[in-house]
Amino acid sequence: MTREHFFKGLAKHKRIASIKDPRHIEIALKHRDELSGVFLLMGHIGVAKGYVNVFREHGLPVFMHLEKIGGLSTDHYGLDYLAKSIRPVGIISTKTSVIKTAKKMGLLTVQRFFLVDSEGLENIAKSLSQAEPDIIELMPARIPDMIRRVKSFTELPIITGGLLYEHSHAQECLDQGATAISASRPELWRRKII
Repeated sequence: MTREHFFKGLAKHKRIASIKDPRHIEIALKHRDELSGVFLLMGHIGVAKGYVNVFREHGLPVFMHLEKIGGLSTDHYGLDYLAKSIRPVGIISTKTSVIKTAKKMGLLTVQRFFLVDSEGLENIAKSLSQAEPDIIELMPARIPDMIRRVKSFTELPIITGGLLYEHSHAQECLDQGATAISASRPELWRRKII
């Protein structure tokens, strides 16, 4: 899986499967032709490589959310092991220092931000200048007018997720300028056919 492969899929499909439950792996694989990639939000160091390999074999780029994977340190050694042995396309983290280290190791980086107040919006601009992630993820997705505000100070692709329950929620985020949505609800992994 290459960076280019992921970004082409992102532009085309605009849907990322956030996997929080092992039972959803098969569903994601079934819809692989409609997904840009997978955000792996579960597991531990003992099973992570197996999960990544399954998705890689089916052509789905995998990003591992480092704060959700048990037993994996986010220090230099843990990230080195991740990059060389587990080999996802990229990582997701809320931590600026982790983003910086992962970028040095050639991994694509998604920095996740939670918007809970106006201070959170200010912190995004500050963090972006320090970490320089490849992509940002805004949470929760149910604040679509904030997507436009963030787009006003960055050209980075914006993925938004969290609290998405209906296709109309996903479409509203895309209409406001999100590059893609990430969702843990399998019914949102497909575009709604009208």
